[in-house]
Amino acid sequence: MNARLPVIFGALLIAVAVLSMSIFTVDQRKYALVFQLGEIKRFETEPGLKFKLPMIQDVKYFDRRILTLDSPESELFQTAEKKNVLVDSFVRWRIKDPAVFYRAFGVEEVRANTRLEQTVNAVLREEFGKRQVHDVISGEREKLMDAVQAKAAADSVQYGVEIVDVRVKRVELPTDVSESVFRRMEAERKRVANELRSTGSAEAEQIKADADRQREVVIAEAYRDAQKIKGEGDAKAAAIYAEAFGRSPEFYRFWRSMEAYKQTFRSKSDMLVVDPSSDFFKYMKSGGGKDSGK
Repeated sequence: MNARLPVIFGALLIAVAVLSMSIFTVDQRKYALVFQLGEIKRFETEPGLKFKLPMIQDVKYFDRRILTLDSPESELFQTAEKKNVLVDSFVRWRIKDPAVFYRAFGVEEVRANTRLEQTVNAVLREEFGKRQVHDVISGEREKLMDAVQAKAAADSVQYGVEIVDVRVKRVELPTDVSESVFRRMEAERKRVANELRSTGSAEAEQIKADADRQREVVIAEAYRDAQKIKGEGDAKAAAIYAEAFGRSPEFYRFWRSMEAYKQTFRSKSDMLVVDPSSDFFKYMKSGGGKDSGK
């Protein structure tokens, strides 16, 4: 019995080793390809514990998550008007068919990235060549992205790859072209500014001339109205004076003399040299009214 224990123990070890080589797990983030003698036997997409033939079959894993291919450097493309632009883009992709992917690239994602970069670059170059700078910057940005994604996806199916999204992060002009464009934009803005200043000055002069004309018209009309009112007032005053003179000539003469005294002796320092018997002082004399009646 004791002699058979090593044999049993060895058999158990062999069974455990065979069982361990027959079991493999598939992570939910991975695909698993089962190979038999170098040929693809099947592929597993569901996560969990799986079985294979020991020593005969082996397993290779592929990432099933969405991967990002981001260009490390800007690419130089030419637009429809033959202007160069620098473009930064990125691609989101994933392995759709691991068997086809393996036949195209093996297990190296680097080779797949290189191929996808070439494909997207060619499609971007083609689409940029159909559009002008304004279109690729803002006007038809979404249409450009949709067209690039559709063409790149159609080309990538043969490699077992699905293009999820293609995006342009930045589009800008080269430094030398940018400086030229900025100088041209600055000159254009200065020209527009000068035109606006000239137009503003002309309109200001026109407004000023119109205001001066209106001012002269208002002053003339005011003067005319003032003279009319003054004339009407003088006429009424003359009529009142005439009526007062007609009712009491003596009182009218007296009132006129008082007005003359008031205008003559406004200040205490005023001096008037005149004959005391002059008619100017007749209302200052007693009985001036009687003398005036003689």
